[in-house]
Amino acid sequence: MAFAAATLSVIGSLFVTPLLMLILCIIFLASIGKSLGVRRLYVKILLMIFEYGRVNIEAQLRNRGILEDSDEDEGYSEEPNSPDNPSPTLHVNHITNDTEKPKNGFLPQQNGNSVISRDDNLILVPEPPQCKSDVKIDDSKLSDDENSKADIPNCEKYGDFELSNCIDYIKVGVEAIIEDQVTSRFQAEELKNWNLLTRTHTHYEFISWKLTIIWMCGFFIRYFFLFPLRVFICFFGVMWLTLCTGLVGYIPHSEFKQWLNRYVSIMCFGVLSGALSSVITYHNVDNRPKNGICVANHTSPIDVLVLMCDNCYSLIGQCHGGFLGILQRALARASPHIWFERSEVRDRLAVTNKLKEHISNTQNPPILIFPEGTCINNTSVMQFKKGSFEIGSVIYPVAIKYDAKFGDAFWNSSRFSMMQYLYMMMTSWAIVCDVWYLPPMYINENESAIDFANRVKGVIAKQGGLVDLVWDGQLKRTKPKKEWRERQQEEFSKRLKLE
Repeated sequence: MAFAAATLSVIGSLFVTPLLMLILCIIFLASIGKSLGVRRLYVKILLMIFEYGRVNIEAQLRNRGILEDSDEDEGYSEEPNSPDNPSPTLHVNHITNDTEKPKNGFLPQQNGNSVISRDDNLILVPEPPQCKSDVKIDDSKLSDDENSKADIPNCEKYGDFELSNCIDYIKVGVEAIIEDQVTSRFQAEELKNWNLLTRTHTHYEFISWKLTIIWMCGFFIRYFFLFPLRVFICFFGVMWLTLCTGLVGYIPHSEFKQWLNRYVSIMCFGVLSGALSSVITYHNVDNRPKNGICVANHTSPIDVLVLMCDNCYSLIGQCHGGFLGILQRALARASPHIWFERSEVRDRLAVTNKLKEHISNTQNPPILIFPEGTCINNTSVMQFKKGSFEIGSVIYPVAIKYDAKFGDAFWNSSRFSMMQYLYMMMTSWAIVCDVWYLPPMYINENESAIDFANRVKGVIAKQGGLVDLVWDGQLKRTKPKKEWRERQQEEFSKRLKLE
C-alpha cells in the first residue's frame, strides 16, 4: 500500500501539477485576450514538416519513375503558408455588376477538382435554339427573360418532336451522373500534399523510412499527448462555461450584465478553443457586428466557437440533446438566445416574430445565423434561405475559410455523430482558419429578399475564395422541388413550339 501511495504521489506531482498550471495559464490568457504565440509557432513547425514530407515523397516517386519533372507542379505544388500569411484567395469569376444576374445553375468557374468541362453552361435551364444567321450573338450575356423574348424572326419554325431536341438534356444528365455539383460539396476536401493524417492518404507513410519515423512520431503525439490534453481542456472548458454563465444569469438585467456577459463569453470560448489547438486570424475587425443579424457560411459547429472567440452573439436554432444541449442550456442562462423545439422549427411566422423581437432591442447582441441550413465542405457557398433577409435589418456578412492542411473542419452529419466528429477534430493537428468581417449590407429599394440573399452570398464567396453555387444544400437529404421539374418541362416545351 505504501508503494502504491508513493507511486500515485509521484504521478500526481509529474502530471497533475503541470496540468493545473496549464489550465490556469489558459484561463488567464483568455481572460485578457492575449496569446503567447505557442500555437502559431506549432503551426509553422508543422508546415516545415509537411514541406519536408512533400519533397521526400516527390524524390521517392521520381526515383521509382512514377513522377515526371513536368508533373511536379501538378500534384505537389502547394506552397506552405503560415497563419500570419494566409493562403491566397482563389480567383473566382463573379458578377461584379448587380444588374447582371447569372442564369440559374450557371457557374462562372468550376471547382478545381472538376472531372468534366461544361462548355455550354447548360446546367439547369437549356439555351434557346440558335438562329441560322451570320451574326453570332453571345447568349451567355443575356438574362433568361432576354433569351425568351429575343427577336428571332429568321429561326426555323418547328412543332414536331425530333430526337435531337433532347440531346442537350441527355448530355447534362450524363454530366451530372459523372460529377454533379452538390454531392461533391458534402465530402472531405482532397489535399494536394500529405499532412501525415492516415484518413487523408494511407499509402505515403511507408514510402520511405524517414517518413515512417515522422508519421509514427506524429501518431504518438496526436493520440497519446494532444488528444488526452485536449479532452481535459474541453471538459474543463465546458464546466467553466456552465459555471460562469450560471453566475451571470443571477445578475439583474443591466448594462453591467451585458458587458459581463460579453467578457465571460469571449473568455470561455477562448478556453474551449484550446481544446482544438485553434489558430484564428481575424481580418477587418472594424466591421465586427454590433447588433442586427450576422450571417456566415457554414462548415461545422466549430463555426460558432470560431466567431464567439472574438465577439458575443445570440444564437438561433433547434434544441438539441447531449453535448450540444449542455452548451445550449448553459448559454441561455446569461444571454437571450432563441431555441426552438422540433415542432416549432417549420413555423416560419413564429421564427420571424422572434427574430424581429430580438432585433428590435438594440441592447441585445447580434444574432448569428447560418442561412445555408447545413454544413458545406468549405469549398463552396450554397443557396441562402431568404428568411433572415426578410426582416429588414442590417446584415453583417462574415466569411470563414479553414485551412484543410491541418485538419478537416467539415462535419458530415449524415456519416459521423457529434462525438465522432469531436474525436476527429481532437486528433487532428490543429484548426487553422481566417475570418473576414465584411461591411454591413442593407436591402435596396425594390430588391427582393431572394436577390438580397444572393448578393450577400456572392460577397461572402468572393472574400473567402469559395465557389458561389445556386443549389440548395438540402438536396443532400431531399429530392428537387416540384417547381424545378415544372420549369424544366416548360423550357423543353418551348423547344417544340415557339411562343
